[in-house]
Amino acid sequence: MKILVLNAGSSSIKYQLILLPEKTIIAQGLVERIGEKEGVIHYETDSVEFEEKVFIGDHKKGLERVATLLLDSKIGVIHEADEINAVGHRVVHGGHKLVSTTLITDEVKGIIRTLFNLAPLHNPPNLIGIEVAEKVFPKASQVAVFDTAFHQSIPEVAHRYAIPNEFYEKEHIRVYGFHGTSHQFVSKKALVLLNNPKARIISIHLGNGCSMTAIREGKSVDHSLGFGPVNGLIMGTRSGDVDPSVIFYMEQNLGYSSEEVSTIFQKRSGMLGLTGSNDLRDIERAALSGDRMAQLALEMNVYRIKKFIGSFAAILNGIDAIVFTAGIGENSVLIRQMVCQDLTFLGLDLDLEKNQKQIKGTRFIESNSSKVKILVIPTNEELEIAEQTYTLLKTKV
Repeated sequence: MKILVLNAGSSSIKYQLILLPEKTIIAQGLVERIGEKEGVIHYETDSVEFEEKVFIGDHKKGLERVATLLLDSKIGVIHEADEINAVGHRVVHGGHKLVSTTLITDEVKGIIRTLFNLAPLHNPPNLIGIEVAEKVFPKASQVAVFDTAFHQSIPEVAHRYAIPNEFYEKEHIRVYGFHGTSHQFVSKKALVLLNNPKARIISIHLGNGCSMTAIREGKSVDHSLGFGPVNGLIMGTRSGDVDPSVIFYMEQNLGYSSEEVSTIFQKRSGMLGLTGSNDLRDIERAALSGDRMAQLALEMNVYRIKKFIGSFAAILNGIDAIVFTAGIGENSVLIRQMVCQDLTFLGLDLDLEKNQKQIKGTRFIESNSSKVKILVIPTNEELEIAEQTYTLLKTKV
């Protein structure tokens, strides 16, 4: 089964064409800077690596160009669009109704639309990707895989908020959790590597969006994000945990509207608000050159991660492994070192030399004396989405 996986962002489309059950990546790439003056399309197969800079007016134009490349007589990998059996879509928020991988219908699209205000940076482009794919690949099954689904196992004691019951019972306000496909993928891989199906794992997903999950026996039991993907860790442009009184003060005393406050907390805060940049590579360089705000931002970022490690260790009654993943988690030597520093009371002891090595792929970076395994596992949300799509469709046959 050939499954095209689409991960549509606000101005980008990440894609992979995967053959299942072999898990063979036939083609992959990225469409970025959609709507800007000069967009970029990356396309890669086993024999070809291609990039072009061209104006990409909208997501439909971007996906049509991807289809053209896949079908190209010289560098393409399929002869006709109908060869693609299914399109698997990453959707960030499924709410209380969409709790597992599902075939996309008009009703499903309607529910995704109602959740725009809970994931304004993600659900709108996710839905655009679905609607475009339906037109470009009309005979393919369209399947949605939700970031929130993996966290349905979080127990009530952890997913409830201490607010009047009616808001939970009628409005379904609770912890939903995010980055579920990433946490699920790396935790499954970690369980195999640890040869321990009951392992207590803390998965640390660090990218422009950041989250942590406490995992027991392969199931999510607590998570740093909540009702929407704004709280918890300090992120690229999102604030992470902030006292709600700050929001009340900004609206009641400073005259900001709720929409303006939402924009500030989601698009102008985090590392961007502290340093003027949401690119951690730039911030690390600035910190090393003596920029005090960059140094403080890194320290605040790591401090928050360590607080969650401590709280999750208490919830799990110990840790067998921590896993770093996503762009920053996989590539930032400095962040991993700062996070693991002074956690020997929990049994963590990082091997500095192993951590320094810029090796691609999965690896252990703890010292020989460490009681807790420290892993770097590259996430592959696209493969996880493809596998879930394949499993769903096989059961429908």
